[in-house]
Amino acid sequence: MTAPQGSLSLRRYGASHGSHAHGHFQVLLGLDGVLELEVQGRGRRIAAGQGCVIAPGEHHDFESREGSRCIVLDTPHAAWARCANDPLKTAQALALGNYLAHALEQRGSLAQHYGPALLLEAWQPQPASPSRYQRPIHWERLAGWTQQRLHEPLSVAQLAAQVFLSPTQFAVRCRRETGLSVMHWLRRQRLDLARQLRTRGMSVADTALHCGYHSPSALTAALRRQSQAQ
Repeated sequence: MTAPQGSLSLRRYGASHGSHAHGHFQVLLGLDGVLELEVQGRGRRIAAGQGCVIAPGEHHDFESREGSRCIVLDTPHAAWARCANDPLKTAQALALGNYLAHALEQRGSLAQHYGPALLLEAWQPQPASPSRYQRPIHWERLAGWTQQRLHEPLSVAQLAAQVFLSPTQFAVRCRRETGLSVMHWLRRQRLDLARQLRTRGMSVADTALHCGYHSPSALTAALRRQSQAQ
């Protein structure tokens, strides 16, 4: 078996170093302490056995007041797009993380070769039964419905209702089928519509209102961040 590409490391977190983004997936698995994490403006806490999958281009920042240790995998492997934030089994993931942390400190360890594959196995959902029917999501149709309502507050529940799924089911399907979290997918709709409206000659202020940004400067900053991440 060929191991998934990626670089595995043991990292210690403390004070924030500022928001940043990568062109690859970054996977974190907490070993001890609590890591405060903000991804695309949404907060998360990573304790021992918990994790986070940060998609390419997602802006994020870390901070741990008391200190935190995490196993970190930087990888371009597309299979991570189908994984939820947390590993499926927390206790087993923590045991794996502690093993990898020890192995990474040993000379000649094979952790770098096999670790990425083992982490992916800990995260990846089991394949759905072939006999189980899943209603298809027409993403283009949903994008059209969404772009007509971007001037309104939109929740995950509202998007899920359009495709007859629960918010949790919709979040899993969105990550698996588009490679994006729901909030990242919604942000893409805002920016796609904003670029279309600006191309048609609409002012920055009116475009910001149509796309749900609270100010023209917020829209301009979001467009600039997207261009820098590409």
